[in-house]
Amino acid sequence: MTQINKTITQELQSLSNAEKREIFPKFFKAGKGQYGEGDRFLGVTVPNIRTIAKRHKEISLEEIRELLESEWHEVRLCALIIMVETSKKKDETLRQKLFDLYLSQTNHINNWDLVDLSCHHIVGEYLLDKSRDILYQLAQNRLLWDNRIAIVSTYAFIRKGQLEDTYALSELMMHHPHDLMHKAIGWMLREAGKRDSDRLYDYIMSHRADMPRTMLRYAIEKFSPIERSILMKRA
Repeated sequence: MTQINKTITQELQSLSNAEKREIFPKFFKAGKGQYGEGDRFLGVTVPNIRTIAKRHKEISLEEIRELLESEWHEVRLCALIIMVETSKKKDETLRQKLFDLYLSQTNHINNWDLVDLSCHHIVGEYLLDKSRDILYQLAQNRLLWDNRIAIVSTYAFIRKGQLEDTYALSELMMHHPHDLMHKAIGWMLREAGKRDSDRLYDYIMSHRADMPRTMLRYAIEKFSPIERSILMKRA
């Protein structure tokens, strides 16, 4: 273990909250057979993790890689926050290296909070002016977190008014077996609807018969009660 890994881990441990340490494994489904099985938590809140990340924002990519391989959830989250902040630099070579590192470590970006905080910055924003083929590859991988990265990364496109990939990936993964993906896809559809509500309405009308109910409920949250009532019908 490198010195920076030891230092960051110790600083996070010093901010550990006993109650959070008890709650987090349940909240992030770390029990046997659950999607976060085996993950370990120090019990540190996100604001405190951000403080530590800011303190160590100039660490190397190799040091970030080691942090991403930590057994501790909060250490990995700290590494991702550092990556997000570093990705904001106007350095295309560095952004590509962060992108490549991120996609090489998706087995360690292994819970919804880790994905959702980071992927649209590191993956989505990097791909704004590039081919999005990698997202379709991720969508078809067996790893749940690759699938979630694929759809949530499109949030960066949505914010620029680019909706095509969100709808295409939503259709590709419409029948994903995991509820976490139903929530993520519904969330991104809802965000796309903020840009073009008529398009989302028409899309849901076309797919409501076989769209998972969780996905549907997430997607239609911003419609009026009357519209939601119509869209929830299976007809």
